[in-house]
Amino acid sequence: MGMLVPLLDLIRSGDSSAQSHSCACVVLLASSESNREAVMLEGVKPLLALAKSYDSREQQVASWALLHLTHSDWSRRLLGDAGGFPVLVLLLQGSDSEVQFYSCSALCNISSARELHRKLLSIGSHFLLKSLLTLASSSVQKAVLVSEGLLEEVGQLLLHPTCSSVIITHSCRIITDLSSCSEGQQAVMEARCLSGLLGALLSPSLTDDTLIHLTSCLQNLMTQHPLQSELSVMITSEHVSRLVKLSGRSQNPQLSYNSAAVIGRLEMTGETLQLLKPHYVAMLEYLSVLLQNKDLKFQQLGLVTISNLKTGAPAPLSLVVVAPLSLVVVAPLSLVVASPLSSSQPGDERPARRLWSRLRVDT
Repeated sequence: MGMLVPLLDLIRSGDSSAQSHSCACVVLLASSESNREAVMLEGVKPLLALAKSYDSREQQVASWALLHLTHSDWSRRLLGDAGGFPVLVLLLQGSDSEVQFYSCSALCNISSARELHRKLLSIGSHFLLKSLLTLASSSVQKAVLVSEGLLEEVGQLLLHPTCSSVIITHSCRIITDLSSCSEGQQAVMEARCLSGLLGALLSPSLTDDTLIHLTSCLQNLMTQHPLQSELSVMITSEHVSRLVKLSGRSQNPQLSYNSAAVIGRLEMTGETLQLLKPHYVAMLEYLSVLLQNKDLKFQQLGLVTISNLKTGAPAPLSLVVVAPLSLVVVAPLSLVVASPLSSSQPGDERPARRLWSRLRVDT
């Protein structure tokens, strides 16, 4: 191992070519069991110092080398003891996509050891989650982050018994960002993110702000067909009760809207309608509030929800829902059709008039 010292000197030299080659040699030496301990003990700190450089080329070389030193449990623990985790998290915040990729991949390898999760999450004020949120919105290809297992880690965090409001909020943002690609949608289903989100929905201790992020994420996922189908199957009577209750929070319009949107976008199968049936009266109440709201998106949500319900089960709906609509919903609908907001946008007026005329016939 006499060559290790000159290699480490080259890493500190400032010569980019020498640094690149010497980092590759260090990684090669570390791949041998007989050399691994000496390389890790002596070589980690110079690599971490190089990773802190303001030169993106030096960061690329260092983050690449650090990634290759995270393939064993022992080396991951040693890297953590040397203070490497905060450095890797900090690299996520950089502007170089290659550095972001290497550091994110290294952190994914590290997070495969559950005993290291606490150390990762304790960096700063949930700095890792905030960095991942920034990364998910950056120029790095979302498919790359998905392929590196980021959503699997998010799913595990959501399912952890000690999952906090901060973790839920940031996880929702990451899921929303990464589910915009087809690979992300598949990963969301496979990584148990949906189970984590639905589990969090039932938590009685969440603040309204956290619930807004959570329901916003769910209603966004409901706009994507494969996820809509999956969520419609997974939702239970407890989830429906919770969403209906939140939909009635008229004092918090955004939370009410998000929750009602999740219900309104459920696939109206026989099973779903059975889950909704005990809540028809409560649904009529919040639908009436939606239809009387001056904001067009609230009115449209009310109309779409009623239309979906009517299409899904005309028989029970005629008996249980359409009759009360003459008192609870039809009156607000007449205001929607005749309101200045509706008439000022003819394209939005037609669905309201069409639903109005259909309900008049049924009642």
